[in-house]
Amino acid sequence: MPGKVVSIIQARTGSTRLPRKVLLDLEGKTVLEHVIGRAQGSTLTDQLVVATSINREDLAIVKISTDLGVSVYCGSEEDPLDRYYQAAQLFTAAHVVRLKADCPLIDPEIVDDAIRLHLTSGADYTTNTLQRTYPAGQDVEILTKETLTRVWKHAKLLSEREHVTIYIPKHPDQFHIQHLEYKEDLSQNRWTLDYPEDHELVHTIFKNLYPRNPIFGMNDTLDFLSGNPELEKINGHISVDAGVQRSLRQDRIITFQD
Repeated sequence: MPGKVVSIIQARTGSTRLPRKVLLDLEGKTVLEHVIGRAQGSTLTDQLVVATSINREDLAIVKISTDLGVSVYCGSEEDPLDRYYQAAQLFTAAHVVRLKADCPLIDPEIVDDAIRLHLTSGADYTTNTLQRTYPAGQDVEILTKETLTRVWKHAKLLSEREHVTIYIPKHPDQFHIQHLEYKEDLSQNRWTLDYPEDHELVHTIFKNLYPRNPIFGMNDTLDFLSGNPELEKINGHISVDAGVQRSLRQDRIITFQD
């Protein structure tokens, strides 16, 4: 394998729309515990790290992670991009897999599919989020160390610091981008946690599937929802990129690092 692959889970408690969402309960475990457990199922990840902030409230994230034997980096609360960069430096990553702690349905097989594509293609950046065919909540992004460094140095807008990777598709001529795409378009499905309606749907999915198979996959979720189509109306009114669009409306130039 060409260089160390480090999966970094972005996690903090300071969410305004769904407060402390990564600590919400899903079948007796926190959302973060589920994300960690699923990320640990990736066979192509060399090390798993949780990147959180230095905010005192995020000590709960530190405790959960360390209790599970997962390394932690605590950095800037306001600058997630810097948090990723510093964590990648600390843990000597050659390739950084970006995972988010509000995606408790992430399928480790999809994570491995993305890593495999990234490594075999020699891409600077590999993702299933730009040409979206996977459900929101199955998001995987992979950057080489050099790509992350370039983005960290040049991204100046608040949205580019907050959302870590959106500088890349804005400058496609600067990067070799690979897209992981599914055989059919499932982009209308929203399985991430950002609003109370999202939690209602995800909680229902876990209640029905988790007892039978703790690491149930994307296809298990699709089968369950196809048999219960009314459930998708719970959060069907929320757009997939609602968070990004909100950030763009509030955008401004800001510099967190030299």
